[in-house]
Amino acid sequence: MNVLHFVDAFFSDSAHWHGYDGIPQRFREHLQYSLLALAVAAAVGLPVGLLTGHTGRGGNALAFIANAARALPSFGLLVLAVLLIGFGLLPVMIPLVVLAVPPILVTTYEAVRSVDPAPVDAARGMGMHESRILFRVEVPVALPLILSGLRSAAIQIVSTATIAAYVSLGGLGRYIIDGLYQRDYEKVVGGATLVAVLALLTLAVFWAAGRLAVSPGVRRR
Repeated sequence: MNVLHFVDAFFSDSAHWHGYDGIPQRFREHLQYSLLALAVAAAVGLPVGLLTGHTGRGGNALAFIANAARALPSFGLLVLAVLLIGFGLLPVMIPLVVLAVPPILVTTYEAVRSVDPAPVDAARGMGMHESRILFRVEVPVALPLILSGLRSAAIQIVSTATIAAYVSLGGLGRYIIDGLYQRDYEKVVGGATLVAVLALLTLAVFWAAGRLAVSPGVRRR
C-alpha cells in the first residue's frame, strides 16, 4: 500500500471527521497551540529585536542567545518541563517558544540594522523622537524581513507542535502518536499530511500579510 492510498483511506473515513478525535477538532487544537506559542514568542522577540536593531547594541549577545536556543532539543525541553512542572499546556509552550524566539529576534535585529541610514539621519536632523524614527522610518522599510522571521518561526511551531501529543494533549500530533502506537499507518500518514497542509496555509497567510502590510515601493526593492 502506498502513501497516497493511506491518505485517501484516512480522509475518506467519515469517522475521522466527527467527535473529539475528528479532524476539525484536532486541527483547531493544533492551531490554538501554534498561535499561542507564536504570540508569546513575538511578544518577546519583536521588542528586543527592534530595540537592539535601532540602537545597534547587543548584536553579539543576540547571536549567542539565538545559537544557544537553536541547539536545545525541543523534545528534551518538553521532557524536562514535564518533570519540573507536570503535565499541561505550559510544558508544551516552553519548547515551542524557545524554538520560535531566535528567528524572530535575530531577523528583526538584522532587518532594522539593514535600513538605509540616510533617511534615519534625515529624520534625526528634523528633530524626530527616536521612537518615531523607529516606527515611522525603520519598521516600514524593515517589515518584509521582519515578516520573514515571523513566518519562519510560525512554520517551525506548526511542525513541532505535534509534541503536544506526547503529554496527552490534542492537536494533529495525536494522529501520529496514536497511529504509531496502534500501528495504524493510515492515521500516521493522515496526521502528517494535515501538518503539512497547515504549514502551507501558514505560508499563504504570511504571503497575503506581506502583500497587504508592505508598501509597494518597499516590495519592489
